[in-house]
Amino acid sequence: MSDLYIVLALLFAAIVMFAIGRPRMDAVALLMIVALPLTGIITVDQALAGFADPNIILIAALFVVGEALVRTGVAKALGDWLVMRSGSSESKLIALLMVVVAGAGAFMSSTGVVAIFVPIVLRIARNARIPAGRLMMPLSIAALLSGMMTLVATAPNLVIHAELQRHGLPGFGFFDFTPFGIPLLVLAVIYMLGARRFLGGETELAESAGRPTLSDFVERYGLEDREYRFHVETGSPLIGRALNEFNLRGSTGINVIAIERTKVFTRELLRPYPQFQLEEGDVVMIDMVRPDLDLDELESLYKFHRLPLAAPYFGDRSQEIGMAEVLLSPDSELVGKTVVASGFRTEHDLSVVGIRRAREVLDGLVADVVLRAGDTLLVIGPWRAIDHLPFHSDDLIVLNTPVEVEDVVPQASRAPYAVAILALTVFLLATNIVPNVLAALIGCLMFGLTRCIDMNSAYESIHWKTLILIVGMLPFSIALEEVGATGLVSQWMLSIVGSGSLSLVLILLFVVTSTLGLFISNTATAVLMAPVAIAMAKALDVSPYPLAMTVALAASAAFITPVSSPVNMLVVGPGGYRFGDFVRIGIPLTLIVLVVTVLLVPIILPF
Repeated sequence: MSDLYIVLALLFAAIVMFAIGRPRMDAVALLMIVALPLTGIITVDQALAGFADPNIILIAALFVVGEALVRTGVAKALGDWLVMRSGSSESKLIALLMVVVAGAGAFMSSTGVVAIFVPIVLRIARNARIPAGRLMMPLSIAALLSGMMTLVATAPNLVIHAELQRHGLPGFGFFDFTPFGIPLLVLAVIYMLGARRFLGGETELAESAGRPTLSDFVERYGLEDREYRFHVETGSPLIGRALNEFNLRGSTGINVIAIERTKVFTRELLRPYPQFQLEEGDVVMIDMVRPDLDLDELESLYKFHRLPLAAPYFGDRSQEIGMAEVLLSPDSELVGKTVVASGFRTEHDLSVVGIRRAREVLDGLVADVVLRAGDTLLVIGPWRAIDHLPFHSDDLIVLNTPVEVEDVVPQASRAPYAVAILALTVFLLATNIVPNVLAALIGCLMFGLTRCIDMNSAYESIHWKTLILIVGMLPFSIALEEVGATGLVSQWMLSIVGSGSLSLVLILLFVVTSTLGLFISNTATAVLMAPVAIAMAKALDVSPYPLAMTVALAASAAFITPVSSPVNMLVVGPGGYRFGDFVRIGIPLTLIVLVVTVLLVPIILPF
């Protein structure tokens, strides 16, 4: 009995530390890894067994999958689609936001999904002039509900799945959660459309206020009608020859900004250096400085075919092509030279498309202007070149970069590969052709091979605190079983419901799990309650799956406090929320989840 008291004392201490937030959660987990073996109740190998658990590797791999989707712009594309489809309707925006987030979270970490969507939602709120607090709570709720969609959607599902396997039982299937998640998502959307009026969210969204947009630069420097795109046709004299042989800029006022070349499954934007050789089928993107140039003659001379424009002045390629205003310092070696004579493009991989002097934008050919100290140059080119400006030259001082720089993804051209790899990974996870952890690792390796993500970014994407928390709490389930605590808790819970129906068992299990989740993370809650659910099933001589599913759904229904899940913690600041906001919105929604769970679980997973 003394061992039981020791384990319960350690568990109580961990819960208190989780609740007060000191020390941080992963540090508490490490303390428990050390403390439990010192009691002699479990061995060191048992305490460290979590590090060898395949589900820990699976969770880490899913963080990498999420980062690859961010770096390739797939996640941003979802946000852009969301804005396009919702228009000016706040109700439609909330509904679509929740559906998109829940859908994305079904195949990657819910914490990762929120981390991806927080800046997207802030931008949407800013553009739509909606307080961020009206959107951040629906975001977090949808992310938590995504944990009820698939096996890999959230860590608690995998923890409970692993606990079933540890008891010699088959775990849950990939889509076993979906029949519960979809109706709950529909009800949550309806609920949030009514509850949003309680979320004022007086949040300051002015982190980008005062900064220009790309459109502002285009208007300020009069670039609206200067972009043209030409397709290089068969027989063009430019094919196979270096660009500098034709002196396009000096002879015709053409400034080649970039060349788009079609490759397998993707289009790549290439830098037009002097020795660059065009190929048939290339698309030449140019800035046309001279308004009097005969375009028909140009097309005939170079065998070009003019293409329609999708957006004003390269706006549709803002992921690859950026702009910035830079100031020419008094000591700059560029003073007294023209842009062409200074070799600006060769030196900085950027083109000067506008010059402002004493607040006036200079007209005429930019290439012919003799630069003066204090001139402001508008440069255009790859974002990476703009990023390097402060470190590459003392001649130039970066004054302004547009707000679009915050939305740039580093591997946008790899998006088709990322979508294909994600589909393959989900297929492998869903069909069990290979173990789940191998399916996720195969996806990670393919993301790396296709350059959707590099090794440094992969390591940085892993939420190590979450992994250590899970690893540190897993020994508790072993220790609680060793001292008979899970049996005692299950007997206590069964004594409460007595000889009542099995629905009362599900209600009590849900209430205890969600109540425990008020004080500790939903992952830690799942670690502690999964063995209790299995013990109760054995005592009742029923299938463990309805009880295990109830614990999983209750663990994901962490709506009531900010500390219940990292998902909630991520939206507190951007949403401007207080503790009471979660209580006010979370309690009714938790009751809805409870009712649906008790009604559906016995039907879909019979006892």
